[in-house]
Amino acid sequence: MTQTTSKSTTGGVQSVERAFELLEVIARAGGEAALSELAADTPLPLPTIHRLLRTLVGVGYVRQLPNRRYSLGPRLIRLGEVANRQLGALASPVLKELVGKLGESANIAVLDGDMVTYIAQVQSPHSMRMITEVGRRAMLHNSGVGKAVLSVLDDERVQRLVAQAGMPPKTANTITTLGKLFTDVEASRERGYAIDEEEQELGVRCIAVPVPGAPTPMAISVSGPVTRVDQKFIETAIPELQQAARELGLQLVAAAD
Repeated sequence: MTQTTSKSTTGGVQSVERAFELLEVIARAGGEAALSELAADTPLPLPTIHRLLRTLVGVGYVRQLPNRRYSLGPRLIRLGEVANRQLGALASPVLKELVGKLGESANIAVLDGDMVTYIAQVQSPHSMRMITEVGRRAMLHNSGVGKAVLSVLDDERVQRLVAQAGMPPKTANTITTLGKLFTDVEASRERGYAIDEEEQELGVRCIAVPVPGAPTPMAISVSGPVTRVDQKFIETAIPELQQAARELGLQLVAAAD
């Protein structure tokens, strides 16, 4: 009896791990994947994948699309919202310290499908400041946090995500071709930070860096009017941003242990 129970428990834990593995594969694919992609990206046998997907679809964590592909399901939304709130609370002290040192609004955003979602902000004390509503989504190709996130993804995934979302112009400075975006992303990789040069909003400049070791791609940024966020400010802000990103990354790793 004890052996049977032990085997059952082990099998149940293994099934949970495999189910989460499938969810991770779908998420890495941008939120949607074909059965063949799931089979190629996991060591699981096809019958096991079928069985797990049926269970996940049944409880609403995965849904099957009319084209027979599988996407993340609506029941994950509530879990994601709660997790983002907790992550925002964890990040708040780091953002407050940044604002205290730099005097401009600081934000954190995470990859959310083919866009980024802002999960925390601490506002600048200046009367003229950037205000970003927590929960607002931004596109990857024209935001500092978006391009910082793209800089840690491989080129194939960058192309897939941008193709899904499109590259509509927000201002005359918005990058609207894939070739120019790849050039910008490669520059971000080389220097270690991304810049939004009035690409979302005229008169606003944003500097962002990816958070190392984060469980999902995310970035931390500071933004403000171009009259204050000039080259001298950028030179001061970059090491502070990178240090803040390292601190947050360590906190996230510690929280996951």
